[in-house]
Amino acid sequence: MNKQKVLTLVVVFMIVLSLMIALGGCAAEPVVEVGTKNFTEQFLLGWMTYHVLDDAGIPVNANINLGGTEVARSALEGGDIHTYWEYTGTAWMVIFEEEEEIVDEQEAYDLVSSRDLEENDLIWLERAPFDNTYTLMMREEHAAQEGIETITDLKEWIEEQQAAGNAVSLAAEHEFMVREDGYPALQELYGFEFDNIMDMELGLTHVALRDGDVDVAMGFATDSKVAELDLVNLEDDQQFFPVYNPAPVIRSDIAEGLDVSREEIEALLNQIGPLLDTDTIIELNYQVEVLEEDPEEVTRQWLIEVGLISG
Repeated sequence: MNKQKVLTLVVVFMIVLSLMIALGGCAAEPVVEVGTKNFTEQFLLGWMTYHVLDDAGIPVNANINLGGTEVARSALEGGDIHTYWEYTGTAWMVIFEEEEEIVDEQEAYDLVSSRDLEENDLIWLERAPFDNTYTLMMREEHAAQEGIETITDLKEWIEEQQAAGNAVSLAAEHEFMVREDGYPALQELYGFEFDNIMDMELGLTHVALRDGDVDVAMGFATDSKVAELDLVNLEDDQQFFPVYNPAPVIRSDIAEGLDVSREEIEALLNQIGPLLDTDTIIELNYQVEVLEEDPEEVTRQWLIEVGLISG
């Protein structure tokens, strides 16, 4: 073998060796990937998960604001994330595409958790007691003036306005407009239809309503901006909306490659939900949405206060 061939083989060998070393060095270390949907409350829940795991010394990464339900759920099922917080009503009607609403909190949790485990090998941990159900909001002064307290009252008012030739408008985010537990089935049950619908991002619906750009807006029961902006949630008197208690949903392989068991991760995360009552989550939402504080820091401080992390 001549010197040129030997030199070529040496160069090739060095290149291959360098690539092997580089690829070996780039191999990802096992880490728990935490995801969230695309609104404030989800950011808070995601950061709670992150901080509790991080404080316990478990490698963890936060994937905040992935997108709507479909995006977050696909990421979980596909293994791109290992956990995110889902709502019982959303799982029942959107993920499992059931049509019958469930208004009992424990029944809803039992049904979705057992079904997800059996069909998808996904585990629901301890749920929070607060119910973040959808709502329809109006300006408090306007609702009082028109005598509107319930969605049935709203339906009658809409009919009166339309009979008089006045258009009635709604502001809502896109997911609400297409979900099984959203606008299409809601308006069918109550028997009304808005003349104009403004599709906008979450958070902007409140501003549009406050400023009088629309008559009604979609909201959430745990929304901190309702009182702040002098809005009011209308009573769902026909119980259309199912219950929406959130819980961490984890993949069964969440601890794969880690020096910790799945059961240990479950025990850590199971501490969070029971502490989250309605007043607590509204206050935390308020700190982020109204006081414009960082959700990561808000959750860290709260977890220290309740003794779940050391700080």
